[in-house]
Amino acid sequence: MTALPTPIQPAPPRTTARAQSQLQVAWGQFCRNRLASTGGVFIILLYVLAIFAPFVAPDGLSNYSTTSITRYHAPTPLHFRDPKTGAWGLYVEKFAQTMNPTTFLQEFRPTGEKCPVRWFLPGDTYRILGIAGNLHLFGTGNPNCKIFLWGAEGLGRDLFTRTIYASQISLTIGVLSVLISTLIGMVMGSLAAYFRGWVDNVINRFIEVISAIPYLFLLILLRSLFPQGANPILVLFLLLCILAFISWGDLARTIRSQLLSVREQDYVTAANALGSSQGRIMFRHMLPSMTSYLIVTLSLAIPGTILLESGLSFLGIGAVEPYVSWGTLLNQTQDGGIASITDRPWMLIPGFFIVFTVMCYQLLGDGLRDAFDPRKRQ
Repeated sequence: MTALPTPIQPAPPRTTARAQSQLQVAWGQFCRNRLASTGGVFIILLYVLAIFAPFVAPDGLSNYSTTSITRYHAPTPLHFRDPKTGAWGLYVEKFAQTMNPTTFLQEFRPTGEKCPVRWFLPGDTYRILGIAGNLHLFGTGNPNCKIFLWGAEGLGRDLFTRTIYASQISLTIGVLSVLISTLIGMVMGSLAAYFRGWVDNVINRFIEVISAIPYLFLLILLRSLFPQGANPILVLFLLLCILAFISWGDLARTIRSQLLSVREQDYVTAANALGSSQGRIMFRHMLPSMTSYLIVTLSLAIPGTILLESGLSFLGIGAVEPYVSWGTLLNQTQDGGIASITDRPWMLIPGFFIVFTVMCYQLLGDGLRDAFDPRKRQ
């Protein structure tokens, strides 16, 4: 018998990889960058901490005694086990304020009284994102036995509480100022690239004028023009809005130079031939080509604004009482000169937050720049 021929098996269907957009490819590249991802995670944690500052803080900003001010209280150590009984439990010791007869400096010594640390302790009423609450993450419940995780500042207020409240101003102002500056730069750069001619000349001459303005002297001058009774936080926002208004020139020039080449692309010509409006062509067809550049620019410009705000507050022309920023807290280290730094090193903790935030933003910006760079993709 002759063997029957083996039937030909149909070839398996070919699987085609699903096409990915530019943002999806960039996101995958960004996630493979460990340093950039870590920086982004820490930035998110900082903003979450700033939003939920009233809940995380053991004390409110005004929750301190005016009769027994413990100026520059040393950090309170946390104890997890009682050395006498061997019992486990988180507690702090109460400190008594005494004066050293030799140096005439205030000293804090433990009294031996133990104060257990309680979690989700009810206290001052606050509002977070419009939701009222009165729970605090931790505390002792005893007004005479407070927790000073990072010590106290010049008026005896908890530095930990002040620092996380200060992050609300320092982080928010940096983002808002850069967003305003970026929005103005996008609009002006698009107008100059699309219309060209006299519109381009007017915008470029205006950029040259505002680029010649010294930023610091302008801010000092404008701060002196506001009345003494003005809301300090409103004055600070106005100053940084003015700074954002005069710092969009470099971004507008870059966008203009990039969009001049985009304007000659076929899809822009086709949209113009189909009768699309000028606004639609600029904002729906031309500006989306600058998405990757704008994302990287935002991530690198925000830390510069945070440093600027901290510098203004450190000089006394930024956030003032009852509002506080990281620069305002650093300003208190000038009271005693070098001795205040050696005797009260915990007062430099807000400076660590400034450096840490700027470093995280730099890592994030470098990661985004590499992710959107096609020459560095594998």
